Amino acid sequence: MERGAPGWSHGLVGQSPQICEIRRLIEKLGRTHAPVLLLGESGTGKEVVARAIHAANPSGEFVPIDCGALVGPLVESELFGHTKGAFTGAAEAKKGLIEVADGGTVFFDEIGDLPLDMQVKLLRLLQEHEFRPVGSLKQHNVNIRVIAATHHDLARDAARGTFRQDLYYRLNIVSLRLPALRDRKGDIPELIDHFLGRLGAHHRLTAEALDAMMNYDWPGNVRELQNSIERMVALTTGPWLHVGDLPSSLQNHRAAEPTLASAAAAGSETAPLPLLHAPPRPTGLFLATVEKETILKALEATHGDRAKAAQLLGIGRTTLYRKLKEYKIEN
Repeated sequence: MERGAPGWSHGLVGQSPQICEIRRLIEKLGRTHAPVLLLGESGTGKEVVARAIHAANPSGEFVPIDCGALVGPLVESELFGHTKGAFTGAAEAKKGLIEVADGGTVFFDEIGDLPLDMQVKLLRLLQEHEFRPVGSLKQHNVNIRVIAATHHDLARDAARGTFRQDLYYRLNIVSLRLPALRDRKGDIPELIDHFLGRLGAHHRLTAEALDAMMNYDWPGNVRELQNSIERMVALTTGPWLHVGDLPSSLQNHRAAEPTLASAAAAGSETAPLPLLHAPPRPTGLFLATVEKETILKALEATHGDRAKAAQLLGIGRTTLYRKLKEYKIEN
C-alpha cells in the first residue's frame, strides 16, 4: 500500500473496523482540547494515536513525557522548570516540559506510573491551566492539550488508592481503547508491508512464514511485530523471509501448538482441515500476491467453505470476506 492510501491515514496501518473507527474518532478529537485518555496493552500504538490527534489540528509542539522515567528529586523541575538558585546545581533558570508544550500538546505516556505528589500538581494544571516552577512564587499560565496513556486499569488503581481518583475523573473525559493486535489480525499483512517499506527492504515472506505470523497472538502487539520484522531482515541472507527466520518466540509457538488439522478434528465431526503448504514463491512477487495465493489455497483445501477457510488461515470470517472482495476472488 502506498503512503497516500487510506490505510496510512494518521500513521495508522490497517483497514480493520477497529482501526477505521479510531481514525474517525481522531478527526473528532482533533477539534477539541478536552483531555484524552488512551487505553490499551503495551505496544498497541498509543503514542502513534496521540501524535495523530495532535496532527489532526496541529498547533505548537508535541511533547512526549515518559512518566515511568520520572524518578528522583528532580521530577518536579523536569516537568515545571525551576528558577536560578532554586536548589544546589541550579545555576540558571530552566523551562520545564510543560512550558515547552505551551500552545501545543503534552503526552503523558504511562500516566499510571506518575508519582502521587506529581499527580496533585498535574490535577491543578488541568483544572486551573497554571503551574509554578520550582523556587518561584509566581504561577505561570499555560495553554496545552493533555493526552495521557496507560496499560493499567486506572479505575481499579484509583479504587485502591494507588492513583488519585480526582485526577482519573479529570483525565477520563474522553477515553479511547486501542485494540490488541490479536483482535485485528487481518491488518497483519499491511503492517508487515509497512515495516518492510520503512526499512527500505525488498524482502518478502513465504506463505508458511506469513501463516505462522497470522496464527501467533502477538502479546507484545504491533511493537513486537515491528521488532520481529526488523530482526528477520537483519539476519536473513536472501530476499525471502522463511519460517526459519522467525524469532524464537514464534517458532516455539508454532512447534508447541497442535496442528490445525488436529484442532479441527477435536472440535468438529467433519473431516479435519488440511494444513497449508505452499512452495517458496519466485522473487519479485509482492506480499499481497502471497496473501492472495494463500487464501486461494485455503479455499481449495476446504472445497470453497469460507468459514473453514477462515479458520485455516487463522482470521475472522469478516476479514476473509473483505479480502475476497479486495482480491476479486469468487468461489
